[in-house]
Amino acid sequence: MKGNVMNKIGQFVKEKRKENHLKQEDLALYAGVSTKFISQLENGKETLKLDKINQVLSIFDYELSPTKKD
Repeated sequence: MKGNVMNKIGQFVKEKRKENHLKQEDLALYAGVSTKFISQLENGKETLKLDKINQVLSIFDYELSPTKKD
């Protein structure tokens, strides 16, 4: 289950990055994280820090937040 969520977040970040014509290196620089972090995020690594994920998502005006399940 957890991996599935991280895969969805990673896919979302990858799609947004490509829509904005950014390389992983560019996104990492703008978000203040390493290129390795971007790669791990896009590949669905489960043990990444939420604050750093939000740093990346904020580049696209998104953030992780609790939502009620349907």
